[in-house]
Amino acid sequence: MSEAADAPLADIRRRAVRRQALSVGIATGAYGISFGALSVASGLSIWQTQALSLLLFSGGSQFAVVGVLGAGGGGAAAVATSTLLGVRNGLYGLQTSRFLGVAGWRRLAAAHLTIDESTAVGVAQPERPAQRLGFWVTGIAVFLGWNLMTLVGAVVGNAIGDPRTYGLDAAAAAAFAALLWPRLRGGDAAATAVLAAFVALLTSPALPAGVPVILAALAAVAVGLVPRRRVAR
Repeated sequence: MSEAADAPLADIRRRAVRRQALSVGIATGAYGISFGALSVASGLSIWQTQALSLLLFSGGSQFAVVGVLGAGGGGAAAVATSTLLGVRNGLYGLQTSRFLGVAGWRRLAAAHLTIDESTAVGVAQPERPAQRLGFWVTGIAVFLGWNLMTLVGAVVGNAIGDPRTYGLDAAAAAAFAALLWPRLRGGDAAATAVLAAFVALLTSPALPAGVPVILAALAAVAVGLVPRRRVAR
């Protein structure tokens, strides 16, 4: 990056980045209520649910854990599925490390806050100071909102008995579908999603809970490793 990209941000630019980061953080954090409710419906206690949000803090991986456990799967299957979904966070770290430039405890904090939203807001900014600001504000906003709403969802879900009666488990699936849909515009992405869904549906009746999800993820990875032919121009 040029020196101009490292120049201090003007106040108006700083406010714009903060607004963008906070809007993403607040909207994403609200989904925590679905996780909290679904987690207690799957048999976890309020404190176990809260610990997942505080320590794991990766929405997809958290939903995978409670989804597998709720379907009767074992701990090994839940951890394996969660880990597969969490691999992408390590790849995000390769991107964010280029502009964060942190060490020590700040590096650990940055690693914990490296999620889809903080990475997206950070890399979307043209200047390095804006990238840092966008990453940290988004990550902290999501962390606070997600954990707060997780607690709300867990407490409410525990109080009403079985949250699935009210459709809160379906809300989680709907949230994932809404997040995934914009990424399926390309033919390759749509074909990969169809293949993964087909593998999961085909193996679900015969295999323990959680294993079909792992196989579907591996099928998607295999598709991604297939070399693409370039069209001659």
